[in-house]
Amino acid sequence: MNLPTRAEDAHKTLAAAFNTGDVQTVLNMYDFNGIIVPEPDKPVSGRAKFEEAIKAILSIKGKMEIKTVYCLETNGLAVGRSEWNITDGNEVKISSKGIELMKQQPDGTWKILIDHAFGALPIERF
Repeated sequence: MNLPTRAEDAHKTLAAAFNTGDVQTVLNMYDFNGIIVPEPDKPVSGRAKFEEAIKAILSIKGKMEIKTVYCLETNGLAVGRSEWNITDGNEVKISSKGIELMKQQPDGTWKILIDHAFGALPIERF
C-alpha cells in the first residue's frame, strides 16, 4: 500500500492498512522521531515503542473506521482531527477522538509525526 500524497488522505490510508492487517504500511505511516499516544496519558516515542503500540492496536480484532473531521495544511505540515473506532459486528471495541500532526516527506508523501489518539476527548475537571 502506498503512503498518502495528500495530508487529508492519511486517515483513510491508516484505516485501510489496519483493516487489511498491513503492519508495514501502518508502521510506515509514522515518523519514529515523533510521538504516539496509544493509551490515554501514555505517550511513547522511538521505533521500538511505536512498533509495540502499533502491534497492540492491530491485535484488536475488528474493523477500524476513521472519520476526518478536518485537516488543515500549510508549508509541509498538517493538523488533523479525527473520530475513530474499532468495531466487531455491533460491538464497539474502542472509540475515540484524536488529533494528528503530519509532515510532508521529501518524496511528497505524508507521515504522522504526532498521533494523539485521545487528544480531542473532553478533559475531566475535578
